[in-house]
Amino acid sequence: MTIKVGDTLPSGTFTIMTPSGPAPLTTSDLFSKKKVALFSVPGAFTPTCSNEHLPGFKSKSSALKEKGIDTVACMAVNDVFVMDAWGKERGVTDEMLMLADGNGEYTKALGLELDVTKFGLGMRGQRFSMVVNDGVVEQLNIDPEGFQLSSAECMLNQL
Repeated sequence: MTIKVGDTLPSGTFTIMTPSGPAPLTTSDLFSKKKVALFSVPGAFTPTCSNEHLPGFKSKSSALKEKGIDTVACMAVNDVFVMDAWGKERGVTDEMLMLADGNGEYTKALGLELDVTKFGLGMRGQRFSMVVNDGVVEQLNIDPEGFQLSSAECMLNQL
């Protein structure tokens, strides 16, 4: 079943890169008592994700925080090393977290998996964005194609 507005997010664990190496980050640590802008891309280093989606959230992270967002986080079904390298290559510093959902378990728990095996990419996550307030989905935008609905600009307009 696909997550929807008003739902409490399922429990899970992401992997993030820290100065001492890969480390787990639980959904409780990420979402508890915080307002989080979470966006998901089908894959790091892919054209739309790299050239439009991620840069949009990077450039608008301050504006999102001015509207009450505590944390901006990017999620993809990629391993932590890929997410870390992608963030560095795109100039991401402390304005957002790069969340690896390496096996796609959290994406599947959200009901937002994307089968792109016909392109040789396996199972990934759909392109979406959500605003999560203390673990509850307040806003959810899923893009069937492109990234207009899940863009940072769209999220800003909804806050």
